[in-house]
Amino acid sequence: MGEIVGVGVVSHAPTIMFDEPMRRELNEGKEISLVPGLQRLRSEVLDRLQPDTIVILDTHWFTTVEHVVSAQEHREGKMTSSELPRGMKQVPYSYPGDPELARLIAKHGNNLGTPTHAEDDPYLPVYYATVNLVTYLHQGERVVSISIVQTGDDDDFLTLGKAIGQAVEESDRRAVILASGGMSHTFHRLKELPKHEASDPSHIITPEARAADEERIAWMQAGDHARIVDEMDAYHPHNPEGGFGHYLAMIAAVGGRDCTAPGEMFSDYENATGTGQVHVWFDRPEGGWTAR
Repeated sequence: MGEIVGVGVVSHAPTIMFDEPMRRELNEGKEISLVPGLQRLRSEVLDRLQPDTIVILDTHWFTTVEHVVSAQEHREGKMTSSELPRGMKQVPYSYPGDPELARLIAKHGNNLGTPTHAEDDPYLPVYYATVNLVTYLHQGERVVSISIVQTGDDDDFLTLGKAIGQAVEESDRRAVILASGGMSHTFHRLKELPKHEASDPSHIITPEARAADEERIAWMQAGDHARIVDEMDAYHPHNPEGGFGHYLAMIAAVGGRDCTAPGEMFSDYENATGTGQVHVWFDRPEGGWTAR
């Protein structure tokens, strides 16, 4: 029987793929906290947990009529971002997939009533919300990416997460789940962008968006996932990335609103051209994900 040994909300902000001199140039001479945070996640968390499979909920992989799960035996190539080729050009990636787990996720998703498809076509694109994290965090584990359905509602993502949890349990995998995406996600307009590239959260698009993000980070740290789930209607006006589907599916895989795992900050709360970014990690509590 498999188990989910840890989950995390992890930023894939394009800035992490710039070299250090450029990152410092954009950030008033200072290093952004997201990069050392990813390095710590690898050395302090993944090296300790030794997962078999990393499941990435990819907020840059938009689908429309169903959740799609990557089911290739192996993925290898180079990724150039159509959004920002200046910073993400011919980024190499090579990792084994986990078609068995992918098919189990699809099976359980469809059984639970949410359309889910496992796709093994070798030409299926790989997006930077996956590749950027693989670059920093992957050291031989299997990797499965899952799309974020642009037509999905909160309950669709919660159902997907439940399917992921059931699939891992049916497998023999030690899995971690990475919710690859940001928090509030509205960019400054093009003419204003150069004024807002530093990581200080004073550059978040509005004070209200910043406050909403910081409130939810506090709830994550307290393990109050029920409140985050219950107050999604109040969060949606701040345009969380992917409708916050990456977080909802991640947390539903480990008990949903009943999950009590407290979050540990692996970065500061940072700005990225108006959007909120953070790394928050959740280890499996000793008594289980829903222990009280």
